[in-house]
Amino acid sequence: MFKIFGYLKKSILPILIIIGLLIVMAICDLTLPDYTSRIINVGVQQGGIEEVAPTAILKTSLEDILLFVDDSKKQTVLDHYRLVDKNSMTEKEYQKLVKKYPKLESEEVYLLEKTSKKEREELEEILTQPMLIYYMVSSDTEESKQIQERLKASFPQELQNFSLMDLFHMAPSEELSTIRKGFSDQLEGFPESIATQSAIASVKVEYQKLEMNVDKIQTNYIFTSGAKMLGIALLNMALAISVGFFGARTAAKLARDLRNAVFEKTMKFGTTEFKSFGVASLITRTTNDIQQVQMVMVFMLRIMFYAPIIGVGGVIKAMDANSSMAWIIAVAVLAIMVLMIFMFTLVMPKFKVVQKLIDRLNQVTREILSGIPVIRAFSNQKKEEARFDKANSDLRRTTLFVDRVMTMLMPTIMFIMNAISILIIWKGAHGIDAGVMQVGDMLAFIQYTMQIVMAFIMVSMFSIMFPRANVSANRIAEVLRTTPAVLESSRPKTFSKRVRGLVEFKNVNFKYPDSDEDVLTDITFTAEPGKTTAFIGSTGSGKSTLINLIPRFFDVSGGEILVDGVNIKDVKLQELHEKIGFVPQKGILFSGTIASNIGYGKQDITKEEIIRAARIAQAEEFIEEKKKKYDSSVSQGGTNVSGGQKQRLSIARAIATNPEIYIFDDSFSALDFKTDAELRKALKKETKDATVLIVAQRISTILHADQIIVLNEGKIVGKGTHKQLLKSCPIYKEIASSQLTKEELENE
Repeated sequence: MFKIFGYLKKSILPILIIIGLLIVMAICDLTLPDYTSRIINVGVQQGGIEEVAPTAILKTSLEDILLFVDDSKKQTVLDHYRLVDKNSMTEKEYQKLVKKYPKLESEEVYLLEKTSKKEREELEEILTQPMLIYYMVSSDTEESKQIQERLKASFPQELQNFSLMDLFHMAPSEELSTIRKGFSDQLEGFPESIATQSAIASVKVEYQKLEMNVDKIQTNYIFTSGAKMLGIALLNMALAISVGFFGARTAAKLARDLRNAVFEKTMKFGTTEFKSFGVASLITRTTNDIQQVQMVMVFMLRIMFYAPIIGVGGVIKAMDANSSMAWIIAVAVLAIMVLMIFMFTLVMPKFKVVQKLIDRLNQVTREILSGIPVIRAFSNQKKEEARFDKANSDLRRTTLFVDRVMTMLMPTIMFIMNAISILIIWKGAHGIDAGVMQVGDMLAFIQYTMQIVMAFIMVSMFSIMFPRANVSANRIAEVLRTTPAVLESSRPKTFSKRVRGLVEFKNVNFKYPDSDEDVLTDITFTAEPGKTTAFIGSTGSGKSTLINLIPRFFDVSGGEILVDGVNIKDVKLQELHEKIGFVPQKGILFSGTIASNIGYGKQDITKEEIIRAARIAQAEEFIEEKKKKYDSSVSQGGTNVSGGQKQRLSIARAIATNPEIYIFDDSFSALDFKTDAELRKALKKETKDATVLIVAQRISTILHADQIIVLNEGKIVGKGTHKQLLKSCPIYKEIASSQLTKEELENE
């Protein structure tokens, strides 16, 4: 898989953009539970009041609170507040403040000065316990009344008629210190969040004394927090869309580059490589395998960077919310990991099997569709249907097994997540009841835990998807790293301009890569320009193999082949192929038009050249009969034209390139004798200056060849003209006797 990543070099910028967007997304996702917690803890339970240090407080109230502040810190508190009344400010400022703090009309008020974050934290730390103590000794709650009664009882009997706060003001500093210490000892075990929330209850009372609209404070806080959450959610949505856009483009670009690379590499393959891989497998590797890599790449770009950030961030945030329930996160992660390991072990081996079964299905389908005429001719439809059904059923069974196992995954994950939520609520409820946890913190902890679990699930899902994509990537890489058997020279030569079309075989031997014996042995001959060299022999004698060596469909095992005096291994393949007009044994046409097929080998061909090539190939007659003539469509593989027409169009395609060397690999066998004779007559005029190489089964096709080479079991057993071979080559005479009448032989 990692070898495929080299094709992502051009996508570095989009990948960096994706990483940046995912980091912001993770931050947004981790922020939302915090806002949920604040809405419940601050907005609902604290009435929208966030800080212990009140922004405004009556002079009398602050003086009461300072009774419970350590003497060394009282001045620090006073330094942060400014005492105001009607006479200490302008009328405009006064009216503005009265509207906000109506009680300012009748009493002096302390206003909190602008402070830095550090100063505010210091002030909060100083005031939390005093505000809490003040609330406990001054409020009307049942618990507060009991505390007040106990404290009053500690004062002398003659002072019992005074209020508790008056008594505190009259008490010596030593006694106040003792009271403060007693309260501090009682509050020692309070969690910071609970202590803060309780102290804020006192702040709310002070705001009510100032006749402030505390309901509006609460509503504003909830609406503001909700608006922020909505903004973060909308930003998150935009980020997710952007990540999806860039991820899809990057993965699609990778798939495109891989398809191009595989296709370009396949175009360099020779027959050896095609036999090694198989056409069906190459099609699967170019389509299905690359699609698997594309799918996992989209998932990887979305998950591999996001999941670790959300996982680590979730752990940090959850610990901040409540560290006592950390073991629940460990249980959740362990359960998910056990599930994923089980799935991974069960499903992963099947992925490789699935890809091989797809190869098999493609191969069977291709064979059946290509061989439909033969299948029908022998009434073997049922047999082929059974063969297809077996390949299809094998793939279905394996795919169903994988899908059924994967179907169990999401319900099991949901069960684990819901069970974890119940466990957190059960544990959190005890904490809330004991006063060591707030409701908002519990809900935030649930959300953070779900984020952590989802991060592990995403990574685990990727771990399940990755093996299949890795199998596909290895299959793709196998094609890309395969070195073709036919390679171009690193220092290519150019063809000689003195001769054009001269072909020389010098002691050529050849054997197929998977064979131990030579198919051709010691082949030596010369084919000269302006002359026709024909090859004949029994089936399997090596005729087609011999001429396939000239365009380097294979490379010789020994000896050398020269074209225009240069070894064909030393020149560029393109230059070699430009010299050759090749007509294969089986005519191959491409989807398009008749004109596009004839002009296939020449990019700048004119209409006149197409017509001329068709006329020489004896194809003009049937083309002119068609409604659209040269613009008539040709279906894939040329299935809408007859075998003879297909062969003539293939010959016209070779003629249109005006090559120096013509190679006809038994290309006249599909033609009737009349068309064959007319074509060879027209072709002789066209190829008078070119080298013509013909593989034939019919003696009549090569009767007038300048040189006939007779092959038998890969060796040359005869060489000469028709008349010469009748006298000197028994094998040729035997072939001629089987095809010509006695009179024809005697006339020769």
